[in-house]
Amino acid sequence: MPRPLTDRTIAIVKATVPALEAHGLAITGRMYERLFENEAIRALFNASHHGETGSQPRALAGAVLAFARNVDNPAVLGPALERIAQKHVGLNILEEHYPFVATALLGAIADVLGEAATPEILDAWGEAYWFLAGLLIGREKRIYAGHAAAPGGWVGWRDFVVTERRAESEIITSFILTPADGGPVLRHRPGEYLTFWLEVPGHAPLKRNYSISSAPDSRSYRISVKREPMGVASGWLHDAVRPGTRLKVAAPAGDFVLPEEPPRPVVLLSGGVGVTPLLSMLHAVAGRPGAAAHFVHGTLSGATHALGEEARALAAASGGRITASTFYEAPRPEDVVGRDYDEAGRITPDWLRANTPLAGADYYLCGPRPFLRDFAAGLTALGVPAGQIHYEFFGPADELLAA
Repeated sequence: MPRPLTDRTIAIVKATVPALEAHGLAITGRMYERLFENEAIRALFNASHHGETGSQPRALAGAVLAFARNVDNPAVLGPALERIAQKHVGLNILEEHYPFVATALLGAIADVLGEAATPEILDAWGEAYWFLAGLLIGREKRIYAGHAAAPGGWVGWRDFVVTERRAESEIITSFILTPADGGPVLRHRPGEYLTFWLEVPGHAPLKRNYSISSAPDSRSYRISVKREPMGVASGWLHDAVRPGTRLKVAAPAGDFVLPEEPPRPVVLLSGGVGVTPLLSMLHAVAGRPGAAAHFVHGTLSGATHALGEEARALAAASGGRITASTFYEAPRPEDVVGRDYDEAGRITPDWLRANTPLAGADYYLCGPRPFLRDFAAGLTALGVPAGQIHYEFFGPADELLAA
């Protein structure tokens, strides 16, 4: 545990909140410019979060502002710090990398604020940074140690072989991965993702996270990947990766996970490719006598519907513990209601109110940002406690959900 911040540092950091509100994005954008002057450090990051959308600089600006506002009560940042630590572990961020970030952040504050960045402000933010870094470093060391000690676990990048690929829909393909060394794998927690180091011809190495869509076991993992229209990594996986391809993979990570013993029935609510971590959760529920789940999935049509037969089979074999409902926003003529899908249109809060336990359940949400915003707010309005709404989306956590 790092040494507590001094009262003087806390006061100075809180006094910088208005400056961060006005200039936070400029500071974090400049910080990444400085940081990425070092090619070795740049290679650690997922470059897709630093492109035209600037999602990672926005995410960091929000995190820095939240830290400044709560610097006198950092315990409230616990869930956010856990998410950051899990992302760092997936990318193999180590203690030795933190000084580079400190130098880039303080330099960016000085660059953007100019004379307003007094020595007192820079000293206070230096102390605050290392306090926060100490919390993250400590948590990340514990995660790494857990991975190293667990059966089938590993730290760093491990070679896996694609043993099977399967088209799940017109836009989603599954890949089965087994260790090249022939050993077992760490049993993942349902909802976790794998981080990949991808060497795509014509590109610098890419880092990507893909949720595990299979049931936890000690033999293999399955990922189910959507082809994105401009996605370099997803396009390469769909077009070039075949059985026998080797991929570098980090150990499972993530904070969006199903507990070993869920205290309430769970509602697994997904949109599009957000189905992938929730299907892993559904497998886990199916394997736990007495556990109950409502699996609710929305997609465009049968052309984009992935893994539906698998979900329906788990529900059918559950003895009534699991229900599965599928919505097609725009069914095709060949899509048959009752066979391929259950409802036409989009999932709505009113439908959830009529068909799920609301405050008597835990809701796990995964899908596009608009989907998450709508349902986080909608479920809260229906009386579901905030602590019973859990969510995951693909990319950095750069937007505060309305709930």
